[in-house]
Amino acid sequence: MTRPVYSESDQKREYEDGAHSDPWRSAYSRDYGRIIHSASFRRLQGKTQVFPGHESDFFRSRLTHSLEVAQIAEGIVERLNHEHDFFKQQQNRIEPRLVAAASLIHDLGHPPFGHNGERALDEMMLRHGGFEGNAQTLRIVSRLERKVIDESEKCYGLNLAYRTLAAVLKYDEMIPAERPGGSKVAKGYYETETALVRKIKEAVAGDPAFRPGKFKTLECVIMDLADDIAYSTYDLEDCLKAGFLTPAEILASADGLLSQVAEKVGEELGFAFSKAEVMAVFQDIFAPPEIPEGADADTKSELYVDWYRSSRKLANSSNLRTKLSSALVHEAILAVEVEPDKEFPMLSKPRLSDDQRKKVEVLKWYTRLSTIYSSRVKLAEYRGFEVVKGIFEALAHKKNGALLMPLDVRTRYEAANDDEALRMRIVCDFVAGMTDRYALEFYGRLASDNPQSMWKPI
Repeated sequence: MTRPVYSESDQKREYEDGAHSDPWRSAYSRDYGRIIHSASFRRLQGKTQVFPGHESDFFRSRLTHSLEVAQIAEGIVERLNHEHDFFKQQQNRIEPRLVAAASLIHDLGHPPFGHNGERALDEMMLRHGGFEGNAQTLRIVSRLERKVIDESEKCYGLNLAYRTLAAVLKYDEMIPAERPGGSKVAKGYYETETALVRKIKEAVAGDPAFRPGKFKTLECVIMDLADDIAYSTYDLEDCLKAGFLTPAEILASADGLLSQVAEKVGEELGFAFSKAEVMAVFQDIFAPPEIPEGADADTKSELYVDWYRSSRKLANSSNLRTKLSSALVHEAILAVEVEPDKEFPMLSKPRLSDDQRKKVEVLKWYTRLSTIYSSRVKLAEYRGFEVVKGIFEALAHKKNGALLMPLDVRTRYEAANDDEALRMRIVCDFVAGMTDRYALEFYGRLASDNPQSMWKPI
């Protein structure tokens, strides 16, 4: 029997609080509101996307990135609902508000200093379930936010609908309780959320043990596509604005860089990708001058000079940069394809066309390898690993470290008694929730020689 794209059980919540169940608001509209008004969503404004926010007001933060992902995801949904034969049917239409809600929360679990902070926390938690941004996102919205608390003082986080929670479950694997030192960050969900994941699957797919390792909803895939589109497009725009790149410099890239990009793109696509194919993507985007056959040296020189000037103008003009970004995003939205899963429509898998996926991967990896992984950006990030690790060690492993935490966190820590894994998770939750600036300030209060005020709250 074919299940509908949405069923009544999708809208159920772990705790039926009944708050503001107005008949004119959908479950997903309520979820969207709860997310917008949450503290963890606001904190995204203080978490770095690519370039530190204090360097320029122009650069994106995790919050503005999440808003852009939400808009792109809604754009994908609107097009599929309008053009795709299956989703044009009223009973199969995708909920744009649900996809937007998932997009707004997809980065909530990122700790201060992004992947460096993630590696530091994972290293500290190797014997206690690890740390990973997506797993932390699920934990934040289902356990750590203080929106809904029952009579027994059990917290349900934002108490979102099961289908909304399913839309942020990117990796259907439980992270092992213990892993050896030197392990890569493991993707998945924490052991503490295992029972919740079973409830999500039962509500959405009708089976708490549904397709182990392969459960990923339609909305989650759309959010993931929108995230990749946003990364590939807007990281490039930020690099152009920062002056780290110009079209001319990109087209004059060293062979070594092009080889690295080609290798990474090939790994993502699952087949060999060449330097020439990387360059072809940029030639399509930036359109270098076409030299007429038989053109003399002066004509060639003039054409190249004109193009170089327009290249510099693109890097320096906000209007031209915006037009380029808009065109790239629109092109990507138009390239989303989907083959519905007729038996389980909620697990239909949208995808980018082959050509568009190549373009997205090339843009994403080029900006990462040329700029985001460059020394001047990595130098600013490097200290983040030491800061996050230092704070964690002070709170968790120093004598009376718990006294350094806010009262509500310390109370939960002390209530855990001798449960070391739970105590470490509570410390991890606190550190992971810090913004970049708060983490630097907190670390400074622990380690700086400068006098610190006792009047400023922790």
